[in-house]
Order: sequence, then structure tokens, then C-alpha cells
Amino acid sequence: MKVVLFCGGMGTRMRDFAPTTPKPLVHIGERPLLWYIMNYYAHHGHREFVLCLGYGVEAFLTYFRQSGAVPMPTVAGDAVGHTFRLVDEWGDVLTVSLVDTGPLTSIGQRLKAVQRYVAGEPVFLANYADGLSDAPLPDIVRVLEGRADTVGVMIAVRPTQSFHYLHHDHDGVVTGIEAGTGIDVRINGGFFAFRAEIFDYLGDDDDLVEGAFDRLIGERRLLAFPYDGFWRACDTFKDVMALEAARLPEPAPWEVWRGEATADRREAVG
Repeated sequence: MKVVLFCGGMGTRMRDFAPTTPKPLVHIGERPLLWYIMNYYAHHGHREFVLCLGYGVEAFLTYFRQSGAVPMPTVAGDAVGHTFRLVDEWGDVLTVSLVDTGPLTSIGQRLKAVQRYVAGEPVFLANYADGLSDAPLPDIVRVLEGRADTVGVMIAVRPTQSFHYLHHDHDGVVTGIEAGTGIDVRINGGFFAFRAEIFDYLGDDDDLVEGAFDRLIGERRLLAFPYDGFWRACDTFKDVMALEAARLPEPAPWEVWRGEATADRREAVG
């Protein structure tokens, strides 16, 4: 399956820490966030990537060129795309298409802009490219494929932010306060599996969540995949520090390709 990564945001909450670096290229340890995300999917056998770019296009081009990626022909008629062939350190061949979808474009518009890149795919994967997880991707895909009436599945995770939620009565008197991590609420974790039908619910000017998802919810065609394993967004410097702390001792919890999985993967490619 092809994997669409939304890499075009400006990462304004990260500006004090990395003022000119697109969020997916912010390093956790010796590698950028994007490297970990792509390895997560490659480990599960998904090695064709479409990156929706906006802010910092040249930074992504530089990253892949310095990674030894070899340019390939782009999708016919695409004047702003760059497609690379990259052999990773396990010998797997990755195909990476970089598509400039605009600096101020919504997630939905970015997805619509790369529709032709996933043409012919009955099911494809997508990711906000701003967080790390060890979520069981094959199980997520099986949930989608097992429900013919479902168009999309997203992981539903518990928030990691340190907000406190207030309860108050009609007079404004506070009746309770509790940490966000301690209440039974889930948020969109940014890992998705979609059928091609998602594009039928997405207009040219729509956002993904407030456009397509609202329509799918109305028809009961969007599913949550509750997940309580490791998940962490990387929106702020505090998140970077939390991921740095979680990385040690190795392997990091999101490095599902490490250990026996890594040995099996290397053996599979000789």
C-alpha cells in the first residue's frame, strides 16, 4: 500500500527550538522524525511514499539528496513533484514522491492534491508525520478491510499533554479538576487507513477532519482504533525532550523494526 505523509505544515509551535526546520525533519537522537515514520511503514511492507510538502520544500529535497536517493521520472504532467528511489540500510527499496501542495494548504486540500499518486490503490495509508507510535498497523488495516461499509480508520489515543480539565456547575463554581491524562477521553492520533472512496467525501476546498470526516461520521463510515500503547505527538520542544527520554535505553518503543524484527528483515533481503 502507498503511504501519504502530510509534511507541509509550518510547525509554528516548534519555531523557538527549530526556527527553519520543517517539523518532520526535526531530529530525535541522530535521525529526523521522518526517518522513524518511514521505517515504521517499511517494516510493515509499505515502501511507496507520497510526501505532501508546503513549508520548507528545499529542506526535504536536500535531505533526500544527501541520503543518497536517486531521482526518478515524476508522475506525468506534474511540474512540481520530485520522485526518488532510495535504498535503506536494510536493502529495502523505497520510492518517495515529494509533491509541493502549497504552504498554507489544509490537510484535506493536500490529500486531494495527491489523489493521482494513489490512483488504483483500493486502500492506502496516511499519517500526519508529526508523531511516533508502535501501533499495530496490520491490525488497523484488517479492521478497515473487514468492514466493507467503512471508508476510514484512525488510531484513537489518550492525550499526553499536561492540561487540566475543569468541571463546574451552572454558577461557574468549580466542582472538580483533573489531569487530561487521567480522564477517559481519546484524540485523533494521526495514523490512518483509507479506502479510495475517501476522495468522494473530500471537496477541493475541504479540510480532512471538518470536511470529509464530518460527512463520514454522518454516514457511520469512519472507525476509531483505540490504542493504549506508545504514542507521542511531536509538536513542541517539550515533546522533543519527552521523545529523547523515551528513546533510551534502546530500542525506542516506536522502533518496531529493532531486535528480532530487524534480524528478520535483514535476513529477508539477504
